[in-house]
Amino acid sequence: MNRHLLAALVAAGALLHGQDYDKRVQNKLAEIDSVVAHGPFQASWKSLESYNVPDWYRDAKFGIFIHWGVYSVPAFGSEWYPRNMYLANSPEFKHHLATFGPQSRFGYKDFIPKFTAEHFDAAQWALLFRQSGARYVVPVAEHHDGFPMYDCSFTRWSAARMGPKRDIVGQLAAAVRQQGLHFGVSSHRAEHWWFYNGGRKFDSDVQNPEFADFYGPAAPDKTQPDTRYLNDWLVRTAELVDNYHPELVWFDWWIEQPVFQPYLQRFAAFYYDRGAERGTGVAINYKNKSFPEHAAVLDIERGKLDTLRPLFWQTDTSVSIKSWGYIDNDRFRTPLSLVGDLIDIVSKNGTLLLNVGPRPDGTIPEQAQSILLAMGRWLSVNGEAIYGTRPYRVYGEGPTHVVGGSFKDTASAPFTSQDIRFTTRGKTLYALFLAWPAGRSVTIHTLAAGAPSAEVHRVHLLGSKDALQWKQTADGLRVELPAAPPCDYAYALKIE
Repeated sequence: MNRHLLAALVAAGALLHGQDYDKRVQNKLAEIDSVVAHGPFQASWKSLESYNVPDWYRDAKFGIFIHWGVYSVPAFGSEWYPRNMYLANSPEFKHHLATFGPQSRFGYKDFIPKFTAEHFDAAQWALLFRQSGARYVVPVAEHHDGFPMYDCSFTRWSAARMGPKRDIVGQLAAAVRQQGLHFGVSSHRAEHWWFYNGGRKFDSDVQNPEFADFYGPAAPDKTQPDTRYLNDWLVRTAELVDNYHPELVWFDWWIEQPVFQPYLQRFAAFYYDRGAERGTGVAINYKNKSFPEHAAVLDIERGKLDTLRPLFWQTDTSVSIKSWGYIDNDRFRTPLSLVGDLIDIVSKNGTLLLNVGPRPDGTIPEQAQSILLAMGRWLSVNGEAIYGTRPYRVYGEGPTHVVGGSFKDTASAPFTSQDIRFTTRGKTLYALFLAWPAGRSVTIHTLAAGAPSAEVHRVHLLGSKDALQWKQTADGLRVELPAAPPCDYAYALKIE
């Protein structure tokens, strides 16, 4: 890094973290508390549990997550490269030494000038996301690495001031809304408290006080954040709300630490009250038990539920298997498996947030684009059975057991033609069978003659013009299908 530039940045950091910084934090905290004092929601779980999930979110069913940041530059291991490169004997540590040299001379901060984003085009991204059939988009506003992808006024380290020198989140917000999609952000800032602590154990730039405002606190991961850090977390997150008006705020898992609880209550009340001011339905995603289940929307990472949940929920997973951010030689899911996941999740009252990891130059890998466009083609035929639907009295039937829980998104066996999932829209029932039956007929046992609410008057295959032969018996609704399937993956019967 240029010596004169470094001196200027150090001076800027001293300003940001000196009296001016403290004053601006206190002003923002006062603003947050004023909004809460005058809004319908108060900073208590009892008040927040009166929250209702907005209809736009329950109707959307499919969104795009974007993990893009400085970690895409080394393109090795995962988006946790910035932590792991400081953990002795990790693959990332060894790779870093061999490729870039000692961490004392080339640290994570030195990747920032290489994060150029020269081909980033927010309008092109937003068009792709609309073509994928997604209805909402959630870029990572700040990952654990502590490098905001937006114009954050509480740090000199951000994409607006370094690297791309662009307000990535702001540009995406405008482009996504131009395409008629809903916009959200994610914050992984909580984990930054300890993220770089491996660099405290050997000679690295993490120990250089000139960069403490970037790498710090780098505290032991068994400790709880102090008040200064928690205030910083709160004002950064509130600034995202005020500057970009997201309709969804996604949090990672570490906010479940006990010390975060009053800050989560203050933030949620502030955010919900801001939404009420603007007349905008907003939502918060949480993992594990960070929030009471009625106060926000549960998110399950790289996994699903094995049963229908009365409360609306979300899965976040990725088109890529090894990493959320871009890495060389990643492996990718198939559109078939992701469409199956989407159907299964929606039938259980959930929504799918599907991640892509762009390259450091701002291009989305071709395999990821191909997957998204394939899902868009499927939804163009079958979206009626997905968007705006609600769950049936049972989620489905069939022999394949879905393994429930986080980090199990590839643990289940492939679905078969006997695996059927249900959705509803008013008095219409949709039965989505997850593979084309070899004998061109499908039997839906849930709709056996005499079963509750099972009287059938009409059956139509979405995407097909052929009239279907069907019969309702004591064994179920048997439907004879046309010679050729109307799409590539799963197939939806519209039953009235």
